[in-house]
Amino acid sequence: MSVLADYEARVAAGTITPDAAQRAVLPALERLRAEISSPVKRGLFRKAVPVRGLYLWGGVGRGKSMLMDLLCQSLQVPLHRVHFHAFMQSVHAGLAKARADGVQDAILPVADDLANRIKLLALDEMQITDITDAMIVGRLFQRLFDRGVVVVTTSNRAPDDLYKNGLNRQIFLPFIAMIRDRLDVVELASPTDHRQGRLQGAQRYFAPPDMAALDAIWDDLTGRAAARPQTLRVYGRDVTLPAFHDGIARARFDDLCGKPLGPADYLAIAESCRVLILDDIPRLGPANHDKAKRFVTLIDALYEAKVRLFCSAATLPEALYDAGEGSFEFARTASRLREMQDAGWGAALA
Repeated sequence: MSVLADYEARVAAGTITPDAAQRAVLPALERLRAEISSPVKRGLFRKAVPVRGLYLWGGVGRGKSMLMDLLCQSLQVPLHRVHFHAFMQSVHAGLAKARADGVQDAILPVADDLANRIKLLALDEMQITDITDAMIVGRLFQRLFDRGVVVVTTSNRAPDDLYKNGLNRQIFLPFIAMIRDRLDVVELASPTDHRQGRLQGAQRYFAPPDMAALDAIWDDLTGRAAARPQTLRVYGRDVTLPAFHDGIARARFDDLCGKPLGPADYLAIAESCRVLILDDIPRLGPANHDKAKRFVTLIDALYEAKVRLFCSAATLPEALYDAGEGSFEFARTASRLREMQDAGWGAALA
């Protein structure tokens, strides 16, 4: 079935809300499906003409991941569909193994192993926040392209905004040029955030905790997707979100604030997700002041990035840290928690 026919069938069935901007992207996906399924030969005994991939970017909730899934489901070729952070985590593991085996250029066996197994690499939510990743992706993708792997990726950012203001960004610029050379860059310019309707009017802060309510919110926002961990690379370290699906993350308070994480870690978390469901915020005070400080930093990062927050807590925001040293400073965080509960908060996120 063509991508267009599949899309229209799902619209007719009511599983997809029709969107003119999404329909405008379908020809690019159908072009890919046709070229991957029936490669064009240059001539007798010659290799097939390289298939240009696709870089699909646009705002949150516009349907980029859904459209990429339609393409993947239409193909009968070996492919690997994976979130970009999970992909880079597997790349780092492969590099470490190759180096342990004494391989001088570790990128080659990692790329070749992937190229031997797949025809299409579909990466969801490409973003670069770590200088180590920025130094790797250029040579990695060049090898994949040389081996004939077609790359399709989604992103919330235009290619020129990847790794923006990153350390030593000049070493990353050739990768941006490579993207534009080997992939069609297409913007999904829909004015509609299709997730927003599910967020409007929903209760966001549960005190006392209500695990069933947060479970229902996860199910609603993810379509009952399985909860899979997501590991982020931050300055060469691993930061893990226990549950992640298509920009929706879930964690317990101690997962994020009970560990020695810092501002860069929380910025990476805020960058990677557009909704965070946070369970089991305890009462805070001088006895757990370090956790409280991390929580303040986390909320600041989420607030600035306009990440929607759903959470359960031992008590109301103003009473979370209401006595002892540090309680005065916590008042701003309590105020932000109140503001983030508003049904319209975060609605202007592009």
